Amino acid sequence: FPTASGLASSASGFAALALAATRAAGLDLDGAALSRLARLGSGSAARSIYGGLVRMHAGARPDGADAIATPIDAAPAFVAGLRMIVAEVGGGAPKTHGSRDAMEHCAATSPLYPGWVACVPADLRAAEAAIAAADLEALGAVTEASALAMHAAAIASRPTVLYWQPATLAALAEVRALRGRGVGAWATMDAGPHVKVLTSAGDAEVVAAALAAVPGVTAVTVAASGPGVEQT
Repeated sequence: FPTASGLASSASGFAALALAATRAAGLDLDGAALSRLARLGSGSAARSIYGGLVRMHAGARPDGADAIATPIDAAPAFVAGLRMIVAEVGGGAPKTHGSRDAMEHCAATSPLYPGWVACVPADLRAAEAAIAAADLEALGAVTEASALAMHAAAIASRPTVLYWQPATLAALAEVRALRGRGVGAWATMDAGPHVKVLTSAGDAEVVAAALAAVPGVTAVTVAASGPGVEQT
């Protein structure tokens, strides 16, 4: 799995490290404590402690100790029917801007950053309402809008933080084309050039095939919701 390229490898890695290190030390921490610990390595890792759908809380404490994740109570059938199609762009090469440094730069210099942050509370409410209603279309719409807003803020940084490659734009265009043909597909992206597409199990093969045909997409993976961190 490509690392340092914008596919959240730090999330799974630090979540695994949090569990392994604490178990090696003879500790048996609950999910909240593991989430808090994993967050020290990567904000995304706080979410990876749990399986299924998870909410990350911003917290209010200056030290960030209450910025942890908690599971969302979602219908098991809805979660089981979700698929994420990962379209890898450019062979998974390491990205030119590290996520943490890039976000700090974006917050300090982008005129669009405050607007993106201001959208978050309403987007979270919309996402949670969509999950409660098992409404994939509504969840997909807010997911795509939030991801594009983040990248818009990054692109507007001075100097710019531009992760996208030509294949990124082509993949995003293909997602819109799929929706135009009646296929349920909504794009999301982390801090990198790769495009991930939220869809249903029934549409996953069609979406994967369409993205694999996009020039510049070097690999396609079909992923489903997995379990939380566990010791084997």
